[in-house]
Amino acid sequence: MSLQHERIQSLCQSLSLSAIPDQYHALAQQAVTEELSYSTYLEQLLQAEQDLRQRRTVQVLTKMAGFPALKTLEGYDFRFATGAPRKQVEQAATLAFVGRCENIVLLGPSGVGKTHLAIAIAYLAAQQRMKVRFTTAADLLLQLGNARAQGRYREAFNRLVIAPRVLVVDEIGYLPLGQEQANDFFQVVAKRYEKGSLILTSNLNFGQWGQAFANDTALTAAMLDRLLHHAQVIKIQGDSYRLKDKRKAGIFTAPETKVD
Repeated sequence: MSLQHERIQSLCQSLSLSAIPDQYHALAQQAVTEELSYSTYLEQLLQAEQDLRQRRTVQVLTKMAGFPALKTLEGYDFRFATGAPRKQVEQAATLAFVGRCENIVLLGPSGVGKTHLAIAIAYLAAQQRMKVRFTTAADLLLQLGNARAQGRYREAFNRLVIAPRVLVVDEIGYLPLGQEQANDFFQVVAKRYEKGSLILTSNLNFGQWGQAFANDTALTAAMLDRLLHHAQVIKIQGDSYRLKDKRKAGIFTAPETKVD
């Protein structure tokens, strides 16, 4: 290792430049071979540094999102999920809805891939360096309830609900909510209305949401009014992907469920 290399490494370290120490020599040789100008060489060095920083940012945002597993659109089996509206899904994947502070609501029976698609779309947002958070409805409301009991409700609400550019709330309707939890979820929708995007999944059609929200029809109607005002509703029909092998073997023969 030359003294010059050590000096360059030291300078890069002091300037918090991570990519340049590893790439400057190879890029210099390429510049000589291709007879590139000094400014082009400098641009390549700076581009390498920026690329590394962006990759690290995406890694951090992906980790902070709290995805239970990484899912991609490429990994979604549209051949099996023939009831999934592919054009709608691909439109959502453009992330245009985020710029407009609109919502995505994925409806369908258990096992048709609602959570997979919600994660895949949110992961695309994280790759675009947007702050994303994934949670289930039960976990979110539990955290808000605990924060209220500890006198930290406002702080927790801002961190969990307001801060993310895209907030994914999975499994709405799987567990019935008490009145306080229903009120909290109304606030989630109301505070993000026209300010940030929600991606929600539910196995219930909208006419059944009142049952999940403490049978409070007025609250549910007001919540849906805000939620659906700027929303793309993606309805997925079909059988459970997780049970496809059991169906093929004749072990599980439950009738197909449809979302109205």
